[in-house]
Amino acid sequence: MKNFLNTLNYSREELERLIDAALRFKQGIDVSKPLAGRSVALVFFNPSLRTRASMQVGIYELGGNAVVVEPGGTSWTLEHRDGVVMDGDKTEHLAEFVRVLGRYGVAIGVRTFAAMKDWSEERVDPVLNAFSRYSEVPIINLESAMHHPCQALADMMTIRERLGAGRKKVLLTWAWHPKPLPMAVPNSFALAAAQMGHDLVVAHPAGYELDEKLMETVRQKAIEAGGILQITNDIDQAVDGAEIVYAKSWGAKQFYGAPDRDMAERAPYREKWIVDEGKMARTHNGIFMHCLPVRRNVIVSDGVIDSPASVVIDEAENRLHVQKAILVQLLSTEY
Repeated sequence: MKNFLNTLNYSREELERLIDAALRFKQGIDVSKPLAGRSVALVFFNPSLRTRASMQVGIYELGGNAVVVEPGGTSWTLEHRDGVVMDGDKTEHLAEFVRVLGRYGVAIGVRTFAAMKDWSEERVDPVLNAFSRYSEVPIINLESAMHHPCQALADMMTIRERLGAGRKKVLLTWAWHPKPLPMAVPNSFALAAAQMGHDLVVAHPAGYELDEKLMETVRQKAIEAGGILQITNDIDQAVDGAEIVYAKSWGAKQFYGAPDRDMAERAPYREKWIVDEGKMARTHNGIFMHCLPVRRNVIVSDGVIDSPASVVIDEAENRLHVQKAILVQLLSTEY
């Protein structure tokens, strides 16, 4: 049994095959129904639009049935820690929850954000890994504290569609936001871009570094794939000549559990760390990317997101196609 927890567990060739399969679904070449008569459970600890809708539609188009479960809402509250005395506010343990769902369906997708309280704990994805440990069916990461691999694969598909195959100059830039956000999207985008052999620049203010161990892995994967990784605190220099500008905000690790301190630290960066027309003019006919939802005129100006350079809607659509490819790869012997 193979899970889809992050792209690191897949080779570049496997990721390319998934994108090829996604393109066949998008072009209407593949109209197979490998999930006919089968169900997939989708567990959402957090709100969602694109992930929830695209997974439900994708499962339906593959002939299957999606069962949506919301712990603490439409189902019981869940405990993931081992050996805990459950005399608090948690009603059911993942040990039973996951194995029961596995008896009803052929796979489980799970979305569980970082709580933004303790980085040392959340960086190891305790909830996602508990699902993986207890499950007897494949687990698909629909965004965890550390990774969002479905989004990253859709991003790589969008880059190939817009700019063709081959090595590109990619900028992942931090952006100001009115509250600290998790690192899953930038982590996964950086990792996938490196695995695909792109020249990656990561730009952020001092103090907003991504996880050091992950970035070591990103650097190694870039070298193995023939690309490079550069990290800078100079956003103006970083945009020069970029072919892709991917904007995303994230919180500082040292302020996990202290959002007020994070907000005070980031306050001076609001005007400078926004993707606007001036920055895009310095790119090499660059495209603008974001995972959505996005705060207009905070992360990106109206002039950029509404321009022909923006591919954010393509990215959102491609979530549907790559997730169908992932489901088929995990559940069918034909791929």
